[in-house]
Amino acid sequence: MSHEELDDPRRRWLVQAIASGLITAGLPATHALAESVFGGIPSKLPVGRSVYRIRGQATVNGKEVTPATIIKPGDELETAEGSELIFAVNGSHAMILRGGSNLALEADKKSASAWFINGLRLLTGKLLSVSRDSRMKVSTNTATLGIRGTGFYVESDPEQTYFCTCYGTTDVVANADPASKTTVTATHHDRPLYIVKDGGEGNNIRNAPFINHTDQELTLIEALVGRTTPFVFENDAYSSPRRDY
Repeated sequence: MSHEELDDPRRRWLVQAIASGLITAGLPATHALAESVFGGIPSKLPVGRSVYRIRGQATVNGKEVTPATIIKPGDELETAEGSELIFAVNGSHAMILRGGSNLALEADKKSASAWFINGLRLLTGKLLSVSRDSRMKVSTNTATLGIRGTGFYVESDPEQTYFCTCYGTTDVVANADPASKTTVTATHHDRPLYIVKDGGEGNNIRNAPFINHTDQELTLIEALVGRTTPFVFENDAYSSPRRDY
């Protein structure tokens, strides 16, 4: 999505209305705008449903994803190039998995009542995720990320990881060098990072620009699990974080 689209006052108003719980589904103009931005007015997925939208091709444990597919801890997901899968797990985690991704949902099998996600392993690809009051570990080729119930965006390839704490607190460690570590507490995409494998001792974590995800997407997936984003837009002035490092 371009900066021009993100800066459209109508789109900012729609995101703010959903985030504030003020949107009215019965207004035709609102519904039309929500249809163009989100594909409909997003709301909490019903019990027994995991998939909000699939574009292109995706598999869960090697089987093609359909609207009826149930996604649970312990599953492995793959998306074809150019595809996108938007889904929720256990009514508390919601994610957008972009094309060309391989994601494992690691299960906490010690739970007495059910399996919960205690880790995500993103071998390749791009993922936007939200959770609350839930700690887990995210592993990539170059980084280990301690998630403390946050919204985050991550891109993984063999050489580096891009990571943005959209809101909340995360602990970041470079796999190649435990001395390269930091803790990020963010309210609104405050400190995106690159985590590399060849930066030298203590220098494998670097500041990065804000890229490839939007507040519209965060608003959408929070809505799928019955929540709103914690940030607010004051005076309708927010466009997007724009940083140069």
